[in-house]
Amino acid sequence: MEISTLKKNTEKTCIVCDQVKDDGIHLYTSFICKQCELAMIGTETDDPRYKYYLKRLKKVNTPEIYS
Repeated sequence: MEISTLKKNTEKTCIVCDQVKDDGIHLYTSFICKQCELAMIGTETDDPRYKYYLKRLKKVNTPEIYS
């Protein structure tokens, strides 16, 4: 298997910045890149970016549990 194929399998689209990255966290079925994660953690609640991050995080969907 080629290295380029392996890299494509690990790359995901960040729900915050909409860029394709390979380093970050998975939250349910969504992906947040490391840069956005660090930016969100360091943002104060009175910062205008805080509302932006909240809006983007609303994209996170909790997977349904079927019983």
